[in-house]
Amino acid sequence: MDTAGFAEARKARGLEIARSKKIVKMTDRFWAVPSQATKGKYAVDPEAGTCMCPDFETHGKPCKHVYAVQYARHQITDSNGTTVVTETLKITYSQNWPAYNAAQCSEKETVQVLLKSLCSGIQQPKYKGNGRPSLPISDVIYGATMKVYSGMSGRRASTDIRACAEKGLIDAEPHYNTILRYLDKPELTPLFKTLITEAASPLAAVEANFAVDATGFHTSTYARWFDEKYGKDRKYQKWIKCHAMIGTKTNAVTSVEVTEGNRGDSPEFAGLVKSTAARFNVKEISADKAYLSDDNLVAVERTGAVPYIPFKLNSQPDGNGEAWKRLWHYFHAHRDDFLDRYHLRSNVETTFSSIKRKFGGAVRAKNQQAQFNEVLAKVLCHNLACLVHEIHELGIEPRFWMPREVA
Repeated sequence: MDTAGFAEARKARGLEIARSKKIVKMTDRFWAVPSQATKGKYAVDPEAGTCMCPDFETHGKPCKHVYAVQYARHQITDSNGTTVVTETLKITYSQNWPAYNAAQCSEKETVQVLLKSLCSGIQQPKYKGNGRPSLPISDVIYGATMKVYSGMSGRRASTDIRACAEKGLIDAEPHYNTILRYLDKPELTPLFKTLITEAASPLAAVEANFAVDATGFHTSTYARWFDEKYGKDRKYQKWIKCHAMIGTKTNAVTSVEVTEGNRGDSPEFAGLVKSTAARFNVKEISADKAYLSDDNLVAVERTGAVPYIPFKLNSQPDGNGEAWKRLWHYFHAHRDDFLDRYHLRSNVETTFSSIKRKFGGAVRAKNQQAQFNEVLAKVLCHNLACLVHEIHELGIEPRFWMPREVA
């Protein structure tokens, strides 16, 4: 990558930091800019154009943190070379406040109704004839989803689930022990995935650009290992990884996979693309460098979409397939356009932040299968909340389990 390419890439990352991070003016001279890789911060002197980060110390040129401060200060250079700084101007996005307020005030009630319609498409397994008949699986999934939506334990969520039964939204109120027992069943995992994609499908008319990434959810379980160097047992907290593809307009999750925390990101990419393409007309897919491979680029092109996955510093123009070569030439010939489209990937970070802020960044379950299903229930709750917002924002009328044609 040439010098101009490095500068443009740093500007794009600086703009992302300015939009997503809190940049604080510490003194008349220095600003504190959060690091994207760690929990630390770097001191930036915008007048001198210096930063304390390793990138600036190595190359001695403006880094993404310097550009982030410039964006935050709204620093503009005129054609005559005069620089104007307006530090009071903030980077903001327009918001339809009447629609937002209406969606927030009616979200819980509307989610309950949408969830009933969604669960009505679940087929009840045939009764085998021995013992007491099982509860309708749709009611169990409804109860499990409302438990996660409430953010409370199974016992404390019983009041909300009972209220839903009294409204006629479910046929029978599942006991909290029943919900917890079912969450530990692997049969629920494909059902949750289907409900997630079906909950996003009413947005197919407005979603054409997508982004992929993964995030972790903490658990309350630990693993032990023996430290040979120090001769003692150590432990670390386990976590669950959620791989998701989202629509960049509504931030709804269009396909999802949940794995162990040490599972790589790239192997899940093709499956997410295929699942989304089955319900949406895909035009663009953005992802970070962790997903860069010729197989993944081919998976995107097979759907008729354009991949926006940046190259690494050691990437070469040849030695891979035709899809790799096409993206390589486009990346270098149209750098500004590529980075503008690639910036849509930041929406997936917004989606993960929303899920964790509203429904928690940790899981309550102890067993791994139940942890997987709990994370999927969080994603389902998020999609239903997105639908409520779009009902008020775009005036859509969600209908589930309808036949759809994808061009």
